[in-house]
Amino acid sequence: MRRLLFSAALLAAATLAHSQDSRTDTIYRCTDALGALTIQNGVPCPKGSKQEVQKVESPMVIPRFKTPPPIVTQVPEPEPEPEQKPAAPERPEAPLPADIADAERLPPPPLYQCNTWDDDHYLSEDPEPKPRCVTLQTTGLAGDPNRAGGQACEMKYDLCARVPDGAACDGWKQRQREIESTWRYAPGGQKAALQEEFARVTKILNDTTCGAGS
Repeated sequence: MRRLLFSAALLAAATLAHSQDSRTDTIYRCTDALGALTIQNGVPCPKGSKQEVQKVESPMVIPRFKTPPPIVTQVPEPEPEPEQKPAAPERPEAPLPADIADAERLPPPPLYQCNTWDDDHYLSEDPEPKPRCVTLQTTGLAGDPNRAGGQACEMKYDLCARVPDGAACDGWKQRQREIESTWRYAPGGQKAALQEEFARVTKILNDTTCGAGS
């Protein structure tokens, strides 16, 4: 009994698989009165024709699945990097103020306002700066400057006057700013000397009456 049931199950599975993999078509062979033969699939012969019917199994047509379109992923464009601003010139390092009581502070050293021969001016700690040799234009015997036979210069002296005591601190602060401005644009070989000069002037401002109350 078990063998019979097992055999029936196998037959049913084979029949189901066969039905899934194939189908049956009806072919009609039609011969008319004149003897012309016509083969028709699934359509019976017209009246008056000799008809022969034949069952033909044809494989199932497996439908073709469309290939899904490729998935397009949009990659976001990288954001532009922010423009980097040029670094500001480094400020010369200034010494820390000394812990001096205001009553014990002394006035700053004398400072002089000097004027040059060509009407330029500057601050100096030297009341009598060294003279400078200003080049003179020379000419030839005929007065032609393009045929000068030599070079000559004239010694020029700068005239200096002491800055009044009431404006001395402002003068030293201006001197500090001038050194700092020169330090920013000085060649590398001169920066160290200007750094020392800036520190010295800053110490004068911090340790004298110019730094009182700070």
